[in-house]
Amino acid sequence: MSRKTFAVAVAPLLLLLFLLPSPGLAQESANCLYCHNAMKGTIKVQGGAMVNLNVDAEKFKASVHAMLPCTECHLKFSDDTHASAGSAVPSDILSLSSKISIKYSSDPVAGAACTKCHEEEYQKVLSSVHGKNVIEKKQTDGALCVDCHGSPHYITKAKGGKSPVSRKYQAETCGKCHGNQELVEKYKLEENVMDSFSESFHGRKLLLGHTRAPVCASCHNAHDIRSKSDPLSPVFGKNKLETCGKCHKGANEKFIPAITHKRPGPIPHYGEKLLILLTMGVFAFIVIHVLLEAFADIRDAVFRKKEGK
Repeated sequence: MSRKTFAVAVAPLLLLLFLLPSPGLAQESANCLYCHNAMKGTIKVQGGAMVNLNVDAEKFKASVHAMLPCTECHLKFSDDTHASAGSAVPSDILSLSSKISIKYSSDPVAGAACTKCHEEEYQKVLSSVHGKNVIEKKQTDGALCVDCHGSPHYITKAKGGKSPVSRKYQAETCGKCHGNQELVEKYKLEENVMDSFSESFHGRKLLLGHTRAPVCASCHNAHDIRSKSDPLSPVFGKNKLETCGKCHKGANEKFIPAITHKRPGPIPHYGEKLLILLTMGVFAFIVIHVLLEAFADIRDAVFRKKEGK
């Protein structure tokens, strides 16, 4: 068989192989990614929102949504290259999309579609301080699903280690808002919460890689986060007894005031500095003492050797 004949015979097979969906991807998703994986840049959609056209196929394949067809969330589209509208959007999702349109201006229906699979979690978020900030106060900086979990195309399991809401990165994710001075002043939030956490015993255990170190959701919950002045909040009043008791068995009313985001007064602050200096001084004294002792031994050995000669 000549090279030309071989190329003619094999080329269609290679093309077919290229067009087949990758393992772990739904057929429709593979069809969409055929174009969107190669697209670059953004476009302005109806309403003025800018939409990023690129979807990284490899990262999507590694996400928890890889087996879902794109139209499972993008209900306004079909798999026919956007040529025609998809099936009718359910009324409950349509109603929810109108409430969160201020947040998801590019495709609020897709933003509301999370409730199809995560209804319980979504309802908790909507009743939380984050959800009310979007729905009732119409604020675009209120946190919803993608603000914490990242792009819906690349969401991974929280226990996987790489997720923004995993134990390792959760404080950093929350800190994007709670460490933002502009938002702290706008909503009159407690200041320095991220600094106080990182300096706390909990934060330092987390930094050292402790696998059971408490993070934000350990005390404030994950989806149904409430204001600390809300009687239903796990950090309100005597609710702290139960919250702290999850890790600290027997925690009493004298124990729980120690767990706080408030900066310590000058006595604990300077006391800590003094202990650090004292510890460093002790180690420095030990090292110097050992060096002097070694020098004395060497000196004596040299003098004895000279006297012996």
